[in-house]
This record gives sequence, structure tokens and C-alpha cells, in this order.
Amino acid sequence: MSIKKISKEQPEKFEFNSKNLDLAKKIIDNYPEGKQQSAVMALLYIAQSQNNNWIPLIAMKYIAKFLKIPYIQVYEVATFYSMYNLSPVGKYFIQVCTTTPCMIRGAYNLVEICKRKISEKEKNLSENKICSWTEVECLGACINAPMMQINDDYYEDLNEEKTEKIIDKILNGETPKPGSYKGRKNSEPENNRKTLLGVKNA
Repeated sequence: MSIKKISKEQPEKFEFNSKNLDLAKKIIDNYPEGKQQSAVMALLYIAQSQNNNWIPLIAMKYIAKFLKIPYIQVYEVATFYSMYNLSPVGKYFIQVCTTTPCMIRGAYNLVEICKRKISEKEKNLSENKICSWTEVECLGACINAPMMQINDDYYEDLNEEKTEKIIDKILNGETPKPGSYKGRKNSEPENNRKTLLGVKNA
């Protein structure tokens, strides 16, 4: 496992906004008295979403006080799981799946486009500081390979041309439409169904 890069530049303050404060309280209420620390992963994700896709150290300390647990317990979770970013990754964080199904369908072509248009190295911000990219293991959309995840959305059935258009929109501050870029719904066959055609309501 690679060591996570922790940003040298850290904000002085962090607290949940009113919407996320209510959400955090609702999540904590799902746990029995004395077990509220089990909400730490959910609260870290909320903090990351609120703070442009990364978690500063002050947010970990805030969550520790919020849950009444030692700061080191929050820090251990944040540094262990790959889903948490501890330095700025930009408004748009692109994760390119390069596991076998995506790899054999051209995932590394997508990686090369990210290197050329965003930054040569993973998790380095683009010139306009709006986005960054990284390689990841399976994102669970193998049928629609190759694909990439941008923030919380999936972009599937990609090729080089479509990937370039998506990244160009992001670099211009636009949010491209998620989903299949072959126009199919979910994981349906590319050229219409070929099985179970005689089954009613299938």
C-alpha cells in the first residue's frame, strides 16, 4: 500500500454546514448508545464531500470531538482507506479503472489521455487546479468497460474520443452527463437482448 500524501497547506477551521450537520446527527442516531464511533467512515465521507473532495486534518479533529473519540482513531481510518483523499484533488476527481475487463478494452488509452490533458502524474492537479486523476482497481462496472468514476458518477462504455470530450468539459468547469456513452441503459446488451425473449415481463 502506498503512503498517502497529506497536504502541507491546511485550513485553520472546519465544521459541518447546517445540512451536513443534520445528516451527521441522523447517521449517528442509527447506532446504539456507546457505539457512535462506528459512524466515523460516514462522517469522513461527508467532510470530504463538503470540502472539495479532500479531508484536512482539522476536519478529522472536528469529527473526533463530534464522536467523542481520540483523534488518532479518526486519523487511522482516514489514512487506511483509499476512498479518502488527504490532499486537494480538485472539484472533479477522476478515477480510471484499469482492472482486467477495463484493461483489455482500452483503459490505458484513457490513462494516457488523463496524463496528456490533466497531469503527467496521478493526483497532481491540472493547470487550472480544477481536477486530477488516478488509477484504481475494479469499480464494479465490468460489463460497461472501459469506464471511469468522476466524483460520485460513473462514465461507461468509453473510447478515446468520448473520454477527451468528457475531460475537456471538466477542464472548462462543466459537468458532463454520466452513464453509458453507447446509449445503453444500465448493463443491457449492446445490440439489444438476445436471450429470454420469450419470457413475459423479463
